[in-house]
Amino acid sequence: MLSDNEINRVLVVTAHPDDVDFAAAGSIARFTDRGVEVTYCVVTDGDAGGFDRALDNGGMAELRRSEQVGAAKAVGVTDVRFLGYPDGTVVQSLDLRRDITRVIRQVRPDLVITHTPERNYRFVAPSHPDHRAVGGATLDAVYPDARNPYTFPSLLQEEGLEAWTVREVWLNGGQTPNHYIDITDTFDRKLSALRAHASQVSHLEDAEGFVRGRFSQVATEGGLGEGRYAEAFQRVPTA
Repeated sequence: MLSDNEINRVLVVTAHPDDVDFAAAGSIARFTDRGVEVTYCVVTDGDAGGFDRALDNGGMAELRRSEQVGAAKAVGVTDVRFLGYPDGTVVQSLDLRRDITRVIRQVRPDLVITHTPERNYRFVAPSHPDHRAVGGATLDAVYPDARNPYTFPSLLQEEGLEAWTVREVWLNGGQTPNHYIDITDTFDRKLSALRAHASQVSHLEDAEGFVRGRFSQVATEGGLGEGRYAEAFQRVPTA
């Protein structure tokens, strides 16, 4: 497993704007605080989300991209990339694997953070089909696609993107986490990132209370004790 001083570049691959902020914004803030370069790759523009349907026909997608860029800044991330796939219909296709492989070879991360491709029967929210498709495609892009120069040869021959081996993946949203990050000191920035997604959370009566309760429970499950907040991942060695 990677030690902290071996993680210099992180790529986060998610299905929708706001996914990273619910799952990992506190951990991302910890990374950026110590100078780690973090890139977000968001597969869809989230155009099927939100509650103000007056913003259909592209308006919601534009709003959600803007919200994600603002949320990223709250935790020190300025490199945010959107792949533009339709929200709600993502499948684990070769095209998606190629597009994620491209970003991996561009960013050359030590660590990739993404969704678990498995359904969570304890807590259904992370099991959106887009999440599972993106998690599966990202794992396939990590191994074997990104490291094999003969996979998607146009990436090398036409774009000059050399093969790259990601050493570790952290999966969020699964039933069997084995790695807990104490985010108590960065929790307020996680909240700020989530508030940036007004189209998704402004209708909730007590969004902050829900988030505090959820990530306090994660800290308890991780053995961090009362009064702490944590995010949970399953660490997968991929070198």
